[in-house]
Amino acid sequence: MEKKHLHIAAGIIRNTQHEIFITQRHADAHMGGVWEFPGGKVEQEETPEQALIRELQEEIGITVIHYDLVKTVEHDFPDRLITLYFFLVDEWENEPFGKEGQLSRWVLQKDLIADEFPPANRSIVALLTA
Repeated sequence: MEKKHLHIAAGIIRNTQHEIFITQRHADAHMGGVWEFPGGKVEQEETPEQALIRELQEEIGITVIHYDLVKTVEHDFPDRLITLYFFLVDEWENEPFGKEGQLSRWVLQKDLIADEFPPANRSIVALLTA
C-alpha cells in the first residue's frame, strides 16, 4: 500500500521581542497535545505560500504581510510521508489567537523546547534555539 503524502505549510510567527507564537494540537488530533507552529495542509491547487497565508488566516486570524521560507523537512511516519515547509513570518496584521479553540502562547525563541513539538518539527526548533 502506498503511503499518503501530505504537504504542510507552517508559520514561525516571530515578533520584535523574538517571541514565537505556537499553538497546541487538539487532544483528538494526530499527535494531539503537542505544541506546533500554526499552519496546515497544502491543498491540491495551492502553493505552500498560498496555503501558509490561507491557513494562518483560518487558524489564528492573522493576515500575513511578509514571510521567508526557512527550511523544508521530510518526515516519514509509519502511515504517511509529510513534507513540511517552514516559513518565518515577521510581518502580519491582527493579533494571533486560537480561532479554533486551541491553546496558544508566545514563547521566547531561545526558550522553545524541542521535546514539546512533533518529531518532524524538532530540527526547526534546534535551528531556532541554536
